[in-house]
Amino acid sequence: MEKLNGLSHLYMMVFLHNFSSCMVAPAITDVTMGALCPGKDECSIAIYLTGFQQAMSGLGTLMMMPLLGSFSDKYGRKAILTLPMTLTIIPLGILAYSQTRRFFYLYYVFNVLFSMVCEGSVPCLSLAYVADNVTEEKRASAFGVISGIASAAFVCGTLSARFLSTPLAFQLSTLVAVIGAVYMRIFLRESLIDHNLCTPFISHVNPAVIAKIDCEKPKSDTQLFKALRSLNDLTSFFNSSSLTITQAAIIAFFSNLADAGLNGSLMYYLKAQFHFNKNQFADLMVISGIAGSVSQLILMPILAPTLGETRLLSIGLFFHCIHMFIYSIAWSFWVSYAAAMFAILFFFAQPCIRSIVSKEVGPHEQGKAQGCISGICSVARIVSPLAFTPLTALFLSERAPLNFPGLSIMCIGFASMVSFVQSMMVRTVPPILS
Repeated sequence: MEKLNGLSHLYMMVFLHNFSSCMVAPAITDVTMGALCPGKDECSIAIYLTGFQQAMSGLGTLMMMPLLGSFSDKYGRKAILTLPMTLTIIPLGILAYSQTRRFFYLYYVFNVLFSMVCEGSVPCLSLAYVADNVTEEKRASAFGVISGIASAAFVCGTLSARFLSTPLAFQLSTLVAVIGAVYMRIFLRESLIDHNLCTPFISHVNPAVIAKIDCEKPKSDTQLFKALRSLNDLTSFFNSSSLTITQAAIIAFFSNLADAGLNGSLMYYLKAQFHFNKNQFADLMVISGIAGSVSQLILMPILAPTLGETRLLSIGLFFHCIHMFIYSIAWSFWVSYAAAMFAILFFFAQPCIRSIVSKEVGPHEQGKAQGCISGICSVARIVSPLAFTPLTALFLSERAPLNFPGLSIMCIGFASMVSFVQSMMVRTVPPILS
């Protein structure tokens, strides 16, 4: 518990970062459609632009996450966290200044470029920071706390958006992002700077022995060029990993494939089907966020030690499928609110995946391991728009071959079902207690 309390500055940084980004989430659909298709509830170009942004950010993250993870193992988590915490301020500031079509396109270009570097990097590096400071048996609960704080920030951010005008929401979001970056630089203590790091990426031998052997090798290559081989790290992750890590990577791929598809489609589906606006999007997100906060701050620390990560993972993924299927057949607006409440159960999944992977690698491999799992998730975010964006645009248009607007959401649910089936096959080896 003392270690968990020692992470208070990290928790505050995660809260501020997520609060800032979530404050504008309910409004971005209206801003996008207002700039591209004023006065309409259906807009194919907005759906395609959202899909393109997802694909590009996924491609960038695939390249950058293993790299950032490697750099954080070498130069420290805090030093590398500075980059995404700073870059996220710029796109927010553009829309805080103006939301006309010209400024929207400027925002869009910067957001696509910076999301290629920043997307998912703060959660990834935060998990590596936690792994540096928390023992294996407490890691699942600590990861759950991180996700719970992110959910609490999600609730606070979307609730704020519910009562703020759209321009004011973007202005306040920009201010909070600046405060978060400054807070992190001043208060967060560096957790790891290893100037002699030479442990292999994935090893099943005593890390101290391997480090001793490897350190005797000539260092003709600089650490910089070693760190830049991000795709080689990703390949090494599979070639040298255990079966459990491979299974976790498959689960991460399909669950993130479904998440990315839902994130890119759901708001446009609800706007076209039930004429949702910023306030209703905020209500939906608040319900989901409160359920997720209860799940990860209260239920997960209680259930993880007793049920274990693998059972919780299967439970979370099962309800992940169910809530998508409910969205797809929603016959009234209130059904969407009911589906959002399933977050109390499906939010177990992501922390469990990260905890399972964390326990399979050594203490000097946490940044690379979490970065490579994020890279796998990025592949899913590249594939998802290619698969689901045309389907969503087609079935929300007047050219739909049949009257089933939720068909794309149902297909996304089947992708999530693959991850659930795979989770039933995961078997982990419990840590040896001394």
